[in-house]
Amino acid sequence: MSQQTSIHPAALPRSRSSLRFWGIFSAALLAAAGLIQIGADSGWINQYYLHIVTIIGMNVILVASLNLLNGYLGEFALGHAGFMAIGAYTAALIATGTAWPALPGLVLSLAGAIALTGLIGYLIGLVTFKTVGDYLAIITLGFNMIIVNGIQNLEFVGGPRGFGGIPRNTNFFAVVCGVVFTYAVLRNLIASNYGRIWVAIRENDIAAELMGVNIIRAKNLAFTIAAALAGLAGGLWAQYQQFITPKSFDYIKTTEILVMLYLGGMGSLSGSILGVVVYTILMELLRNLLAFDPRLADLRMVISPLILIVIMLTRQYGLMGNKEWRWLRLKEERVEHGSHPETRAN
Repeated sequence: MSQQTSIHPAALPRSRSSLRFWGIFSAALLAAAGLIQIGADSGWINQYYLHIVTIIGMNVILVASLNLLNGYLGEFALGHAGFMAIGAYTAALIATGTAWPALPGLVLSLAGAIALTGLIGYLIGLVTFKTVGDYLAIITLGFNMIIVNGIQNLEFVGGPRGFGGIPRNTNFFAVVCGVVFTYAVLRNLIASNYGRIWVAIRENDIAAELMGVNIIRAKNLAFTIAAALAGLAGGLWAQYQQFITPKSFDYIKTTEILVMLYLGGMGSLSGSILGVVVYTILMELLRNLLAFDPRLADLRMVISPLILIVIMLTRQYGLMGNKEWRWLRLKEERVEHGSHPETRAN
């Protein structure tokens, strides 16, 4: 992959300033999460609301990582739930097979989940990106089905009955740490030469190849990173729920991730957050409303794909497609947008 490594001298002070902003913002966010966790442990914060916010955090990791593939690279992958399953079962096996305390157990199990899903994602990408067109969607969907059906036949992880007895090493603070890590990785990659290469491939892969870009290697790098981050979300999920089944990672989970991604907007990390928050809260409201009649509960699974259809018909790029909130932009982007009269209001 050919890359240009020259940096304009004027960009260096802005990069340091941007790094300082993100360092302060991340520290403030983690401090707030720590206080909320302490408040929840002390009984001052409603556990139900904390549970909803924790689920939102794990879904943000999933959707943002898939956005790297579907939004910035311009591919269409359907195997993210499968990578989440690999991460969940890997972390569960490590956490239950060792006697480490909670924090070392969580860190090492998540590291194992990230490493294995990243490796499997890399190997699948080696085969997948030799094809062109919509074959990626078909292959990744087939991969998801193989993973789910394979786990159902593995007795040492419970098979179709599920895997229980997983220590609860994940809490709200750990999930926020995962979100900050995910956004730090994705934001810096997207703003780097790799990000420009991925966007160039999305816009015109033939022109990018003519400019010397190794298309297959660039696509596989994005695919590997997205798979590894899905494994991180799976590892957090397994050690938060303490019980996982293969059914949790079937096509319904894939549909949910896609709905949140397209609702928020393609090629936008801000959209990943917005889509997850809107969808998760909507589903919880429907769950509470439909709880008055259990027969209506299944309507949630009808409404979910219906939202995806409406989005595709009315708003192809979602709520934030190709746009970022001002505070999520790099300083260089804020200066560029602010100097342009048509984009100053975004």
